[in-house]
Amino acid sequence: MNCVIILPDIRSVFNVGGIFRTADATGVDHIYMCGYTPTPLDRFGRKRKDFHKSALGAEETVPWSQMDVLDAIKECKDGGYQIVAVEQSGTSQEYNTIEYTEKVALIFGNEVDGIPNNICQLADVIAEIPMIGQKESLNIGVSAGVMLYHLTSR
Repeated sequence: MNCVIILPDIRSVFNVGGIFRTADATGVDHIYMCGYTPTPLDRFGRKRKDFHKSALGAEETVPWSQMDVLDAIKECKDGGYQIVAVEQSGTSQEYNTIEYTEKVALIFGNEVDGIPNNICQLADVIAEIPMIGQKESLNIGVSAGVMLYHLTSR
């Protein structure tokens, strides 16, 4: 699997750290942190203890960079990645019915607001994880786990 993750404007350092752990476990090639998404380093370039607490060292094994979300998407498109926004929308498809290519870039959105429409419009496909219960969505880290393990099981 050739897979990268794009994380625009994620609020929680613990969600991002957890995604790093799952990314390490599933062989993700790179994580793009965009906007105000917390990175493993603070603004002074020091390692963040709170990040390490949830990533447990995965921040050392999964390559990452910080860049503008539109630049990250362009870089992935130029690299031949299928851009998959994981979001609920009127045009989304159930994640397990999509034909994925060999190279996939997964975009996960903000914990409250999701992925903005202008970013969803840049995706090749919008994948939705169906909800059966009363809640409308999963935690971003759980969504990442569902998608990454689905991709590794293909």
